[in-house]
Formats: sequence, C-alpha cells, structure tokens
Amino acid sequence: MGEHDTAQAADPIACGEALPDRQTMWAWERFLTGEPEAAIPLGNVVISSWQRSLARGVNPSGREAPIAARGDTILALRHRNRDLIAASRDLFHRIAEVFAGANCMMLLTDPDGVVLEAVGDHRTLGQGERIHLVAGGHWREDVIGTNGIGTALATGQPAQVHASEHFCEGIKSWTCAAAPVREPGSGRILGIVDISGPPSTYQRGNLSLAVATARQIETALAERIGRERMRLLERCLERMPTIGNSELLAIDRTGRIIYSNGKGGLIGVGETVAGFNPEQPVERWFDRMPEPLRADGAFHPVILDDRTVGAMVVLPARNRPAKTAALPAGSEADASRSLFHHIIGSSTVMAETIRRATQLARHRVPVLIQGETGVGKELLARAMHGSLDFSAPFVVFNCGATSKDLIGAELFGHVKGAFTGATTEGRPGRFELADGGTLCLDEIGELPLELQPMLLRALEEGVIYRLGDTTPRRVSVRLIAITNRDMKAEVAAGRFRRDLFYRIDVASIMVPPLRDRLDDIADLLAYFNRTLAARHGVAPRIFPIAALDRLKSHDWPGNVRELRNLVECLLLTGSGAVTIEDFPCGRPGPSGSAAPSALLANLEQNAIDTAIRETGGNLSVASRRLGISRSTLHRRLRRMRKSTE
Repeated sequence: MGEHDTAQAADPIACGEALPDRQTMWAWERFLTGEPEAAIPLGNVVISSWQRSLARGVNPSGREAPIAARGDTILALRHRNRDLIAASRDLFHRIAEVFAGANCMMLLTDPDGVVLEAVGDHRTLGQGERIHLVAGGHWREDVIGTNGIGTALATGQPAQVHASEHFCEGIKSWTCAAAPVREPGSGRILGIVDISGPPSTYQRGNLSLAVATARQIETALAERIGRERMRLLERCLERMPTIGNSELLAIDRTGRIIYSNGKGGLIGVGETVAGFNPEQPVERWFDRMPEPLRADGAFHPVILDDRTVGAMVVLPARNRPAKTAALPAGSEADASRSLFHHIIGSSTVMAETIRRATQLARHRVPVLIQGETGVGKELLARAMHGSLDFSAPFVVFNCGATSKDLIGAELFGHVKGAFTGATTEGRPGRFELADGGTLCLDEIGELPLELQPMLLRALEEGVIYRLGDTTPRRVSVRLIAITNRDMKAEVAAGRFRRDLFYRIDVASIMVPPLRDRLDDIADLLAYFNRTLAARHGVAPRIFPIAALDRLKSHDWPGNVRELRNLVECLLLTGSGAVTIEDFPCGRPGPSGSAAPSALLANLEQNAIDTAIRETGGNLSVASRRLGISRSTLHRRLRRMRKSTE
C-alpha cells in the first residue's frame, strides 16, 4: 500500500453504519456455530476479519489482550519507535485536552500492534486497563481477534469496529476506529492511531479523525526526514573537496539515494540501494551492501546530535566495475531493478512462483519463463539474475523486435565488412556483452529457424563466432528465455527445433496471469498509484472499496501492464477519489459489461448524501471529505438530480 492509499477506507463509500448490537451478536453466534455466512448482515471487512481470527486460533471467549511489554521492555520499545512518538507528541497533547470528559481515548501503537501511548478521558483510560488497552498491550488481530488496531494492521487500511463486531467476547463493550501511519516515501506501516471508547461514543466521524491524525503524524515525520536530509547533504558538501574523482552517494536512513555526484552513474537519485533494510540500524547496512559498493572505508555512517541520520558511500574510481561502466544503453543493466522484493504479490500462486524462481536463481542453468503478455516475465528474470550476481551484466534481447537479417549480428556480433551496412570497426554481440552474467532472450519463439542451430551450438559449447570471422570467442552466460507462446506447440508445428527447446527448458517457470492472482491487485494498485504519481508530479488518487471491487471483477487480458496503464491514465485525467465513471469506456469490469451496477451507483449517492449531511450542507468541506474537487461534486449532484427527474 502507498502512503496515500490508507485514506480510501475513510471515504464514506467504504464505511457503513453500525448494525444494531443485537443483530451483530446474532450474526457472531451464527458465525461461530458455522451457519451460512451469506445470511450474515455484516460487511465483508468484518466477516473476513472474523474468518482470519478463527483460522489463527483466537479464542472468541477472550477477555483481554496480552501484555507484550513491561518495565524496561516498554522503554526499549518506545526508544525503538522514538521517531513516531516524537512526531505525534504535540498532536496527542492537544487531543488529550479535547478528549477530557468525552469518554474517549486515543492510542498509538508500533507496527506490531503494541500500544506505545494512550491519552484521553481519565475514566475511559481506567476502563481500558481492564482489557489491557494500555501501553504494552498487544492488539494484533491474530492475538486478540477483530479490533480496530489489529484489523487496520491486517488490511493495511483504516478500520472501524463497533461493539459486537469485535471477535472476542470480552471487548465487545468497546467501539474503535483506527488508521495506519505510514513512513513517508516507502509507505511502510510504522504504527496505528486508534480512537476507542464505550459504544455510546460511536460515530462515523471517529474514523475520519483517526485518518486525519495519522496524516498529520506522517506530515510531521516527513518534515523531520526533510530536515535530516538537508543536514546529510550539508555533510556531503563538506566531504566533496576530499574525494577527488570518486563517486559519492548520500543515503538517508530509509536506504534511499538522496544525492549522487554522478561520477559513475552506478545508482540514481531516488532509488533504494539493494540489500538495505530500513528496520536495521544504519551501521549494519554495510554487511548487506552489494558489490562493488563494499570497498574498505567506503561506507561512512553520518551521526548528528547522537543520532544516525544516514550514510555516505565513497566509491573510488579504481573500484568501479569496468563492465558496468562499459555496458551500452541497450543492455538495460539496471542493478537496482534486479531484486525479488521489487516483485509485488503475496497471493498463493505468486508466492509459489517467486519461491521456485528463488530456488532456480542459485544455479546457472537455463530457465524458460512462460506467461501471457504483461504478467512481468522480464521483472522475474531480472530478480533471478540479481540474486545470483548483483554486479554482473544483465543483457536483454528481443528476438521479435529485430529483422531476420540482423538478428544473427545482434546476437553474435560481426567483424569489419561482414555484410552490407556492417560497422567499419566491427561490434560485439549480445553474447559477448553478457559474458559473466545473464543473457535474457525475450520472445524466444520468434527466433528464425535458420539461426536456432547457432544458438544451440553457443549454449552447448560456450563458444561463439562473430559474423564474417573464423576466430572462436569463449563466453560464459546464464540463459533466461522468455515467451508468451506454447513452445511445445511450436515444436510440434516445426517452427522451433526440438533439441534447442530441451536445451533452453532445463527448468521452467510459469508466471500466473493477473486474473489468477486477484488478491494482489490492491498491492499492485497502491504501488503504481504511488510511483506513477511521483513520476508525473501529481497527487495519488484514492481508490474506494467500490472501485477496488470493480477492478477485481475485470478479467485483465493485458495483465499487470494493463493495470499499470489504467492507473497512469486515471492519474493524468483526474484527481481525488476514483469513481466508476472515471474508468475508461469498457474497462474495468466483467467481460462484456462496462456499465456500473446499480449497487455501486447507490453507494456513491449514499456517500455524497452522507458527506453533505454531516457537513451541514457545506459543499467545500464535503468535497474535501469525499476526496474530490468542488466542481466534480457539483457535476455529480446535477447528474443525480437528472436521474431522479
């Protein structure tokens, strides 16, 4: 999830009114006895949370959350999360005064759901002690079942849990609204802001307040990070006169490159250095740094006011890898892309695909990656390459993007005057450029039949001949072939040599289409929303639950690439919350259907009506709450009036 995506559940579209407590208790009892879930009159968020709680063995008779930290342990926990606490301190102080006498309390947790701070009404704070809604209390969903804190952590979205919607019996006398606080830039969840109190304090505005508080904490964190980066840059400028022709990188404590003097072009500003873990102390990053950055004395933590704010990496010119510097632009040897953690997807089928690729990546055997267009086959190939040897070249060649007459020269190179149009000095081919690393042949099924014996010989003997030359050149490459074709059918039809097929298919990986991994859509959506918005300099869009459900109903013939293009289109053609009307004609939705359902239209109308009612008819405030512009709200109101005439 991106840092702005958590706001989506605060949209009125995503939040329904609480059911009467008796109905909820009846639904909970039916759930525990195994009666049909379809008849339970509750939202999918609550039912899904109950299902997770039951599957993880949470006792529905539980009376209180466990205490995870006491005494010195809680002090250590607070120290580890001192940035989060510092960013929330002023805000929590003001809220403590507002909540005095209001029967409410506000809590701040760490990313594991352990309470760090609790402020508010003294009587409510005392009642919270009975169920361990205090500093040190552990409220993760798999520990104490459905609750605001735990469910917000489990889903990565704001969550409002009222009274009997809680899974454990002992906490059904509470109502809570919670929102994640995310690290600016990375989107990593740092903690949860939660508003809790007796059921009489329930109101939908609590969730909006929790989300707004989380956003203000994120703003304070961003300002703090900005100040640290400025001081880190100042330290780099002080160091510049002493490094000569060396390359200098400045890395903040999230692992992001914030400065490069561009001497070597090894890594670009804005990228995250591979192997860095933001949850580890900066001083330990050196142990996980990839070659060739690990030169003696090259890594320098920057400590200001007894606090490590980042690091400088100085890479002397003599330590720069010659191959990396000499690679042509066409090689796409972008080391920062060659990591498995760049692959987004935690669904069962995708996790199995990554597991198999991770196993095969340890061995220099030919691998055939198959899958439909747009599923991310090259990204998987890059990750396999990067996990084996970060600094080695990664060369991609598309067998279907070059004319038949030139493919041979592109793959194997040529000598002076080898053919009409050949360069006067000759040129190495992709095999030579990939020597010592990985050669990725995209669209391998497009390789002309007459060139296939040359490829087979090169793979079997490790020797290539440039066109027009009789001198053998020994190369060592790991081959990864990519195709969206059925290669066995190509062999049967005589378009691909059987012996070459078995040579490139030592091991195979099938990348699943997006329609088979719909659970990954939310994470992919958040990633594209965040990164593409930053690229184009626009604000990320908000995707309410209704829009997300619509995306999940589409069959995605263009797979992940189609989803990426859709998000980019939405970012460039609108702002605020995404509605069904924002989707380009004909997508996304079920095959053969582009019109929004009556249910989705009603959800939008109810959301607008509620926002206007709760803001006393103030359209400016209502539009901000809905995440759309005032003109857009006026337009939708006119459309709604016309539909009722």
